[in-house]
Amino acid sequence: MSLSDSFSDAPGSGSDHDEIDSLPSTSTESFISEDDYDAQREWEQSLEQLQLLLSMILVPFAGKYFGRKFAYWSWARYMEWMHNVEIKWTNKTSFKAAGAAEAAATL
Repeated sequence: MSLSDSFSDAPGSGSDHDEIDSLPSTSTESFISEDDYDAQREWEQSLEQLQLLLSMILVPFAGKYFGRKFAYWSWARYMEWMHNVEIKWTNKTSFKAAGAAEAAATL
């Protein structure tokens, strides 16, 4: 037995190989009633909607918000280091609210 023989597929195992590579699919035969099938379909649709909500709204908003916070923080550190200027935020809550409003403005 050579090294290349150990990596080859056995002939006739094509259907098993396809099933292993993909996620198992649910068939309508595995459900007891039509109501179970409808409930499963609605559950999958709601999971897809949650995924879209996360990927289209929440993640970009959080990225913009924390990106702006990091930009202001790094700008303040640079000004203190390079130009010896002290940066103070007078009202942190209004600064955070303005950052959130700016991040949400273009979404």
